[in-house]
Amino acid sequence: MQLPLYKTLRNGIKVELDSMHPEEQEEVRKLLNVVILEGQTYPQKQPLSPSEFAAYWLNQDAFVVRPTAEYATQQPKEIWGAFYLKPNFPGRCSHICNAGFIVQPGKRGLGIGRFMGEQMLSIAASLGYEAVMFNLVFATNIASIQLWQSLGFQIIGQIPEAVKLDTQQVDALMMYRNL
Repeated sequence: MQLPLYKTLRNGIKVELDSMHPEEQEEVRKLLNVVILEGQTYPQKQPLSPSEFAAYWLNQDAFVVRPTAEYATQQPKEIWGAFYLKPNFPGRCSHICNAGFIVQPGKRGLGIGRFMGEQMLSIAASLGYEAVMFNLVFATNIASIQLWQSLGFQIIGQIPEAVKLDTQQVDALMMYRNL
């Protein structure tokens, strides 16, 4: 698959989806840590160090969404969204991949998540994966559940009270889609 890929968002700004460059790793780590501290979508409780981030996010393929040059307000370009793509299981089951997604809080609702999700499906297929599985979609993450269902994912399992949020325990869903 030829990268970068382009999309005009709901606000009229054009973005590009591309492989993550080494100089963007710290920006993506900071964004992931913001999402972790929000405490609503990722299982980690504490921000990740650079080495923890590398082990978690950078051990296979990583991608970013950034504004195109005509819309970039800083150099290097700001990261508006990111995702990783890696085998969900080893060996004989490595044809099933897993992915994790993050979007800048101020950029949510513009279509970045859908753009990344749609393109992840194409990229995963081009890399030879045959299916995608999400292991822990928090049941309270309604926007994510609706997005994945609209892209053909099915809920294949539910883990009762898997997630300890600040004020409650909630279920986690396992979602799956053939490619």
